[in-house]
Amino acid sequence: MAMNNPVINISVNDERWEETLPNADILCFNLLQTALRFINKFDPSDLFTINKPMSLNLCLSNDEEVHYLNKEFRNKDKPTNVLSFANIDDPEFDLSYINDVLELGDIIISLETMQTEASQKNISFEHHFSHLLVHGILHLLGYDHIEDDEADFMEDLETKILNILNIPNPYQE
Repeated sequence: MAMNNPVINISVNDERWEETLPNADILCFNLLQTALRFINKFDPSDLFTINKPMSLNLCLSNDEEVHYLNKEFRNKDKPTNVLSFANIDDPEFDLSYINDVLELGDIIISLETMQTEASQKNISFEHHFSHLLVHGILHLLGYDHIEDDEADFMEDLETKILNILNIPNPYQE
C-alpha cells in the first residue's frame, strides 16, 4: 500500500531550524505516515488507489523566502506560516502517468512566523510545527478551507490526526 512507504525529502534553508527542531526527520516522517494512514482509512481518495509510495518535499525556511513565494504565487505581500504547492492542482497532473513514486508536492514552513505564533498561542514549537505540517499534507492531498464547510472538515481531520499523536487541538482556545 502507498501509505506504508512514504518519503519525505527535507531541505533546510535556514540553519536555525537545526537547533530549533533537531529531530525534524523523525518527527516529519511520523507525521506524514500518521496522516496518510488516517486519511486512507477515513476519507480515502483516488490517490490511494495506486500502489506506489507517496512522497513530498518539505523546505524548512524563513520569513524572507516565504514572503517572496507568498507574493509571487499568491499575490500576498507578507510572510505566512506555511505554503503548500500540491501537484494535484497542476492541470497536467494525471494518476495514470505515475511511475515509481506519487509526488504529492511541496510544503514550505517559515521559522520566524511559526515561532511568533507558537509564542502568542502559548503552545510548544513542536506541536505548532506538527499542526502546520499536517495542514500542509492535507492541502497536498486535495483538502482546502476556502468555504466554511471545507474549513470545518479540514480542521476536524487535522485535530483527529494530531490527537493520534497526543497533540492538543490547535483550534481550542
